[in-house]
Amino acid sequence: MTTTDASRSAPSRLRLPSAALCGVLALLAALAAGHLVASFISINASPYLAVGNGAIDLTPVQLKDFAVRTFGTHDKLVLLSGMAAVMLAAAALAGMLSARSPRPGVAIIALFGVVGGFAVYQRPDLTAVALLAPLASLVTGVAVFVLLHRIAPRKPTAREPGSTGSSRRSFLLGGAGVVVGAGALGSGGQLISGTRDATASRAAVGKLVPATAAPAIPADADFAKLGTPAFVTPNPQFYRVDTALSVPQVRTEDWSLRIHGMVERERTYTYRDIRNRPLVERTITMTCVSNEVGGDYVSTSDFIGVDLADLLGEAGIRSGAQQLFCTSVDGWTSGTPVAAALDRSRGAMLAIGMNREPLPLEHGFPARLVTPGLYGYVSATKWVVDIEVTTWKARQAYWLRRGWSEQAPIKTESRIDTPKGFATVPAGSVRLAGIAWAQHNGIDKVEIRIDNGAWQPVTLSAEVNLNTWRMWWTQIALKHGTHQVFVRATDKTSYTQTDQRAGTVPNGATGWHSTTFIAT
Repeated sequence: MTTTDASRSAPSRLRLPSAALCGVLALLAALAAGHLVASFISINASPYLAVGNGAIDLTPVQLKDFAVRTFGTHDKLVLLSGMAAVMLAAAALAGMLSARSPRPGVAIIALFGVVGGFAVYQRPDLTAVALLAPLASLVTGVAVFVLLHRIAPRKPTAREPGSTGSSRRSFLLGGAGVVVGAGALGSGGQLISGTRDATASRAAVGKLVPATAAPAIPADADFAKLGTPAFVTPNPQFYRVDTALSVPQVRTEDWSLRIHGMVERERTYTYRDIRNRPLVERTITMTCVSNEVGGDYVSTSDFIGVDLADLLGEAGIRSGAQQLFCTSVDGWTSGTPVAAALDRSRGAMLAIGMNREPLPLEHGFPARLVTPGLYGYVSATKWVVDIEVTTWKARQAYWLRRGWSEQAPIKTESRIDTPKGFATVPAGSVRLAGIAWAQHNGIDKVEIRIDNGAWQPVTLSAEVNLNTWRMWWTQIALKHGTHQVFVRATDKTSYTQTDQRAGTVPNGATGWHSTTFIAT
């Protein structure tokens, strides 16, 4: 066979840019189709979100904790952005591998669909019908890839020297059609899922007026004018750390709470059942176990709800029960010690409000648990729908399976808020201010140390209750130069926080917070 005959018999190859675009456009169409179908079932059935949730579940604890510390509430955006970049790169590579034949690309696009299907199948909050979403992604992705591959421009051959221009026009029109179609499918999915938004349901709840209001906050409960936070944290500023890629949308009319397991009487409560009870209001400081020394994952709110001990008493807790295995509407679980939940001096709540408003959607609307004195991963299930009374051996919650501690009492800690690190302040009389917390034990005193000198006490704010933080401040005479300040707190059990640094895993960080600044 001559060289000319060989070139005529060999299949023509796609240009690499066109081949890569085939893969990328097929991926976009697949994700959009899956998102549209998921909007009729559950947004978590969207293959993109399902894979993202699966990635969160599989991420090592240390890496997850690093993401929370580094990116804060943007950790999920970083994850989704990283996933998008990887998927787009893989889709482009799939297209380029298919320059001669569509088979490699079809296989890789189909693999995306299978991975999405497995991620949906693994979701505890989804049923078998949710698999329709990844199936739609798989079929759409493969079909679009094959179609675009067929009309994509190819390198000229001796057999087809003049077909490039026509092919390019067809491909551009086809690609534009896919982009428009994917946009329409994705937008349609967003619009449909938006009709399930719980915002209107939350607005319909109206103002929450407790039958038993929390004591008024004293005027000297904070030193906000001197550099501390306000005593009560506004709802938009309250810290948020959770595993939800999309905020669950649960309407009050659809919500219920089931209490079962080691109980005498299984109970189910609707939102109306809870709303119509005499509501109690409590001022509580919450802290996340991911809070580093000196971190911001600590906030205070006036929570409104009902005593969790009352609900558990109505169910009748059986002897030997150790934990409340609590499940969120999105399948996340926590294990709350029964003893803490029943301790009326602690005041655990099923909360439906924050600061006289219904719970914000991102903070658990319609209902969440709040158990003072324990880190949130064992005490504060948001969007809670199920409480199984059981033992530690029988069930292991989400974070317990990942190596975190079973019991999670909040550690005595303190923080310097003013001056900030590396700030420049006038020499002479320098103001220092910050906060300290030791929920359910209470703060007894706070001390500071300047430049390795002696520890000296500071002025404490009025104590609101044992389950809230306390503010502190002092005025210090300092000469020109660089200075370092340390802070430590002592709680009402006479425990003084240790200087030994420990990370957040497995039960909270320890160590003295410090700041360095320059007096000029």
